[in-house]
Order: sequence, then C-alpha cells, then structure tokens
Amino acid sequence: MRLIGDQSGFDRKIREPTINRPGLALSGYYDYFAYMRIQVLGKAERSYLKQLDPAEAKSRFKEFCEQDIPCIIISRGDTLSDELLDIANKRGVSVFRTTMVTMNFINAATIQLEWEFAPTATVHGCMVDVMGIGVLIRGNSGTGKSECVLSLLRRGSSLVADDMVLFRNLENRELVGESPELGRSHMEVRGLGIINVGALFGVGSIRLEKRLNLVCTLRIATDMGEVDRLGMEQKKYQLLGLRVPEVEIPVAPGRDLAQLVEVAALDQKLRSFGYNSAVEFNKKLLKIMRERRIN
Repeated sequence: MRLIGDQSGFDRKIREPTINRPGLALSGYYDYFAYMRIQVLGKAERSYLKQLDPAEAKSRFKEFCEQDIPCIIISRGDTLSDELLDIANKRGVSVFRTTMVTMNFINAATIQLEWEFAPTATVHGCMVDVMGIGVLIRGNSGTGKSECVLSLLRRGSSLVADDMVLFRNLENRELVGESPELGRSHMEVRGLGIINVGALFGVGSIRLEKRLNLVCTLRIATDMGEVDRLGMEQKKYQLLGLRVPEVEIPVAPGRDLAQLVEVAALDQKLRSFGYNSAVEFNKKLLKIMRERRIN
C-alpha cells in the first residue's frame, strides 16, 4: 500500500479484524455501519461517487469521513479526486492506495488482521519442526531440552523457537508458534552459551513459524509415577482454549531423547491419518484372546 493522503489519521485504531465495503454508507444508510473496520473503496463505490452530482458526492463523502473509521483503502491503483482527498485529510482519515484487485486485497488483509488480532500466550520451552510435525518440548531446567533439540537438528529437523515460544490462536482452530524476534535462529546451550543455529546447521534448519501438533514433556524418570505402557489414552495439553496431544517422556541416563521425540512425532502423524498403533495392537490382542477362548 502507498499513502496518498496525509498522516493525520495514524493515531486511529483498527478495532475489528476484518474489512468493510461502505456501499450502503455512501448512499446515506448508516444503521449497522461497521465503522470499526478498515474501509475499502472498490470499483463499485468509486463509480457510484463519480455518478453523483459533485456537490452531493462531497456531502456524502464528508459524512462518511466523519464516522470514527480507521482508514480508507483505494483498490486497483486508483485514487480519489483532490476535493475528496482534501475532505479526508481535514477529517483526519488516512487514505492508502493499493494496486491489488479489491477482493484479492480483502482476502490478504483479512488473513493479516486475523494474525495480528489472534490471542497470544508465551510458553517456556523449545519448538521444533520434526518431519512436518510441530513439536513443543517442555520440561524443568536440567532435563536436557537443549541437547534434545540439538540432536533433532542434526537429524534434519528445524528450529522454530528456543526457550520462549510465542503462540497464537488462529480462529480458535489451530495454534501457531514462533520465536520472539530478538532470539530468532539462536539457541542457548548450557556450557556453550548462545549459538547461531542457521550459521551452524544451514538456513534449512530454521522455521519462522509452525503449527503446534504435539507437546513432549520431559520428566525425570524417578519423579514419574506409573507410566502407561500401551498409550491407549492420550493426554492433552491445554493452551489458549485449545487442546493439543501431549506425551510424557521419562528422562534417564543413556536414553536417546531425540529419537524418542522423533518417534512420538511420527506416531502423531500416523494418528492424524486415522491410524492409532495402540488401538490396533489392542484389537489384535482381543482377537487372539477370543480365538483362543473359542478353541
């Protein structure tokens, strides 16, 4: 977008994450007018203003700019007449121009607004993209989160965030994690300090954002109670009102945590395809028990 008015309206707030086309408003109907949204003047709105008597068009546009709207966007690379632009400047409404087709701009702007307005939460842990599965690795200090992530990176995984992960709830359907800008592509490894993951493992080892599919919680084995050996009942981790599958991995000397996390991610991928290893094993076991009982 390019600013074609002045900056007098830059202090106005966008209060709803969507777009409005003010066709009815320009005709004088302001009941249920979505004034809290960005206003887009497409080809239809501009043609309507041009067909009006110049004095009437100025009056309608003045009334429109007197509403508490955030800003005005002109699509298709078009612009406003000097008279209308002067009205917007005097009323403190910023006017922008975009070369995009109206509907294409509305679609792109809506996606960006939903991202900016999405509820957020910060979680302590490391997030990694393991073969297409977004995995959040949690655990108390000293459980080996950083060492686990380093091993996963050497196996071809990608780092999303280290230590602090910022999550967004998009449309109450998925959680997307990213790293705060300051720590992006960097990791803190105890004994080594801060390392640049992209410089060490290549640019392919960095992901800017990733959907969260699985939470792996590392726990000291001696601190865990009875462990579910089959995995029939999958635990859930709740964040921002959504529930994400969670597995608890016991930490003990000699255990390859990276391999366990990788297998957990692949198993979750199978579950997303509708295949549950534990359920299938239980079905086979029950079938064998029934057959032996009959015989």
